[in-house]
Amino acid sequence: MRPRLSKKLGRAACTASIFIFMTVCAVFLTGIIYFPNEINLTEKNAHNLKFSLPFTATIAPETVSALRVNSAPVTDNINVNLARPFTVESGDAGTAIMTLRAFGFPLKKITLDIMPGIEVVPCGMTVGVRIKTTGVMVLGTGSVSGSLSPSEGKLLSGDLLLKANGEKLGNIRDMQKIVAESDGEIEFEIERDNELMDARINGVKSPDDGTNKLGVWVRDSTKGIGTVTFYNPQDNVFGALGHGILDVDTKKLMKVKEGVITPASISAIKKGGKGSPGELTGELNTGEVLGQITVNTPYGIYGYMEIPGIMKMKSEKLPIGMQYQIHEGPAVIYSDVDNSVKKYDVFIESVNRYSNDETKGMVLRITDPALLRKTNGIVQGMSGSPIIQDGKVIGAVTHVFVQDPAKGYGIFIENMLKAAKNVK
Repeated sequence: MRPRLSKKLGRAACTASIFIFMTVCAVFLTGIIYFPNEINLTEKNAHNLKFSLPFTATIAPETVSALRVNSAPVTDNINVNLARPFTVESGDAGTAIMTLRAFGFPLKKITLDIMPGIEVVPCGMTVGVRIKTTGVMVLGTGSVSGSLSPSEGKLLSGDLLLKANGEKLGNIRDMQKIVAESDGEIEFEIERDNELMDARINGVKSPDDGTNKLGVWVRDSTKGIGTVTFYNPQDNVFGALGHGILDVDTKKLMKVKEGVITPASISAIKKGGKGSPGELTGELNTGEVLGQITVNTPYGIYGYMEIPGIMKMKSEKLPIGMQYQIHEGPAVIYSDVDNSVKKYDVFIESVNRYSNDETKGMVLRITDPALLRKTNGIVQGMSGSPIIQDGKVIGAVTHVFVQDPAKGYGIFIENMLKAAKNVK
């Protein structure tokens, strides 16, 4: 019987070893994949970093000259254990390189980007948003008087038509004019998934009105309501929404040719419910421009605030809080759901520093009774409402939980500031 028992124990030990090995591999792979490529810090602040991962790391200064790790000055490099918390601080802006290691082997390099101390003005004002696209966006194709569309298979939903027969397309009217005047093949310059390409299409003469048709649905502009998160008084750059503007039909990010934010007057609130997102509705005052939109990114819209907009943003500037300073607990948002910016209590339920979707870095719950009475929580139009914790601007509201309107996601302010660098 003893040999049988030994064999069973041997098989069990082998199985346990394989399980442990696979678990260790999974932990290492997860750590490597989800560990950020860049960590943003601010100068003249001690940042307490906590990763709880089974790695060591070597930290070396690159362009920063006054780097300290665990209060010790770093002149060449220093080793840290990522299973334990450690502090990083710098007296000036610059970069350092942190190299992840396991069993002495380098696994991944992470940039520690030490940013200048930044103060921004948290806004929370609901505004009208109007943008015109670069070129003309294709929504889809359709038949021409019952015949197959000549654009079928050549133009795809989400394509941007930039030129037709060598002429720039500024709007739909430009395209209609060229198509109507063409007797044969039209050559289009197209942007598809950030790549340029050409397409040649022969228009079809419609028996209804005798004009050439391409059998394609297009759009060149959109408008709506959103919330301004911040503006930076040093350069008057503003950020809003916290997520990009997608075309309602194609679900593609709309590329901005030009755009503005204007005053908006909230006329009604549709309260959110389980499975039914709420919404702010109102009127846009197109006669007054608060700011110019120059870029639409996955992390919000950005541009320059003009004097009328600056005059309306009456909050005092606050320092920003990096993601490693954010914690579970009370916070407030600035929001304008009844034509007046007010502070409302929220609770940060979780902070996800390794999210694949940077617009969903934290989960918050509306706890303010007044806001819950008005909206039942987060509604469309509140995206961009700045989140303040411990006297610092830490991010903005981005999405609502469809099944629980009192809960939603937020983006880290550092990601919005990074996107704001694209402002031209």
